Amino acid sequence: MVKATFITFVSVVLFSTSVPAQPVTQQPERPRGQIPDFGRQTEKADEVPTFDYNQYFPGTWQFEWRVPESPLGPGGTLRGTETFTVQDGNFSTSHTEAEGPTGPFTIESVIAYQAKQRTFARWDQDSRGFQLFHAGPIGGDLGGFYTIHYETGPLTHAGQRVRLRYRTRLVSPVNYKIETRISIDDGPFLNFGNAWFQKEIPVTTSR
Repeated sequence: MVKATFITFVSVVLFSTSVPAQPVTQQPERPRGQIPDFGRQTEKADEVPTFDYNQYFPGTWQFEWRVPESPLGPGGTLRGTETFTVQDGNFSTSHTEAEGPTGPFTIESVIAYQAKQRTFARWDQDSRGFQLFHAGPIGGDLGGFYTIHYETGPLTHAGQRVRLRYRTRLVSPVNYKIETRISIDDGPFLNFGNAWFQKEIPVTTSR
């Protein structure tokens, strides 16, 4: 009886040590919002917290944007990714890889955020043959929602004068929306489509 029990024990030990541990997939940790925690209900006199760029933007975002025909190119859907990387000081960069009606294109961007002044500036070098400079303020509310208001200087492309206005609504920690309007040859600003961005959240594994 003792011998049989010993053999059974050894068999269990050998079996348990011979089976490799299976990696455990951990659920990705979702980014946190920037809603202030006062330990009480918010009041009108409470100050809106300064937007934390380094908490929100860094990483890769997938986007889709349907645009009408314009001097910047034919109408259609733009799809791709934009990856934000924090650099020194108040600066960061982004690299965009996308596909549109005319084929693949890239955008290299430099972004400056002045937190105390609550202003953004951005320079885009677009492989489709033009450059854009955007600048504007960022505002927010005590619900943790922030909006960036960008406007470009005049750009001449394909023989026409173009200006753009952007309203970037940071609707959640993993989603934001850009509402765009375009003016051609100093005409009124008209709808230029909405771009939707969703953040890629990496999945980690452990043993």
